Amino acid sequence: MATTATVSKDTTFIWEGKDRKGNRVTGKSLAASEQSLRADLRRQGVVPTRVKKQSTAFASSKKPSPEDIAIFFRQLATMLTAGIPLVQSFEIVGTGHEKPSMQKLILDIKSQVESGSTLHESLAKHPLYFDDLAVNLVEAGEQAGALETLLDKIATYKEKTEAIKKKIKKALFYPAAVLVVAVIVTVILLIFVIPQFESLFKGFGADLPAFTQMVINLSKFVQTDGWILGLIVVGAVLGFRYFHKRSRAMREGIDRAMLKIPIVGPILVKAAIARYARTLSTTFAAGVPLVEALNSVAGATGNIVYESGVMRMKDEVATGQRLQRAMENTGLFPNMVNQMIAVGEESGSLDAMAGKVADFYELEVDAAVDSMSSLLEPLIMAILGVLVGGLVVAMYLPIFKLGQVV
Repeated sequence: MATTATVSKDTTFIWEGKDRKGNRVTGKSLAASEQSLRADLRRQGVVPTRVKKQSTAFASSKKPSPEDIAIFFRQLATMLTAGIPLVQSFEIVGTGHEKPSMQKLILDIKSQVESGSTLHESLAKHPLYFDDLAVNLVEAGEQAGALETLLDKIATYKEKTEAIKKKIKKALFYPAAVLVVAVIVTVILLIFVIPQFESLFKGFGADLPAFTQMVINLSKFVQTDGWILGLIVVGAVLGFRYFHKRSRAMREGIDRAMLKIPIVGPILVKAAIARYARTLSTTFAAGVPLVEALNSVAGATGNIVYESGVMRMKDEVATGQRLQRAMENTGLFPNMVNQMIAVGEESGSLDAMAGKVADFYELEVDAAVDSMSSLLEPLIMAILGVLVGGLVVAMYLPIFKLGQVV
């Protein structure tokens, strides 16, 4: 397969040609221009017969996702375990990827490795896709001569953590989507349906029930000043996102409050403990010193409260405190977790015990999410009944009243 030096602004080309033996070869490569790609192919003994830009009208806007990164590590680990050289593994994985943005990322890393950079240095140049944990583990694998083993651990770690995130997002997406649809339906009823009933009620010549009058007044407000309410809601959402990104105190307050919400809070606690234990197990098994490992563990918990707690633990461990004692001092971990970590420290199998903790809490998260979904369904139906059913009842109350008079 052809290789080509790449930079971040290179274009992906699909090419066909013939090698020195006259065999037909095809491939995908990154190059600054068609001319430079043709020249590079000739230097490698390939006579190009057709070169064209890859169409990326729709896919180019899709950035690599965490799932793409996890699959990349899994494929790379599999290639290296099979004995395929690193550069050739990048070529195979990169040119075979369906997403152009991911293909470009992989081939760019390949080019940097070819130019003399180590793999962890090449990954570190793309911090949006490869966090410090992945970079540190790859560096440990390169130094220990067990890169394929560490890549396999990274792939397993990312697959498990992404599975937890996806499970929680899936459970929260359904009720959120239903509530959004309910709000949209309510607004449509207030703007288009309620005014029709209002014109009908004007001919009754009698006072309307208080509930009906309230709904009619709400309909008038939405029709005349609803855009102001919409701007307030949009402004509040944008303002929240702006300050949430820039204020650590705000994020910590929100994360702390989220942990105390019934039903949702316990799930977030279990998910944070699962990520903590999984990251600790992965880094410690890779030979990363405990104090350094806790830096990566802190950022992987996904909650600022636990992140701050782990950083306090790191300071205590650095002064000679046992990890189990430091965990107890935070008050964030159940007694079972503390005891299992203590057993791991005493037996010299901290990575194995942390892995067992992660397995247990990942199963707990799965069970809790399933239970939450079952609890939310009747709650959602009740909310829909109050929103939509309330409007319907309000509009039919005058008709019922008229029927009684007749």
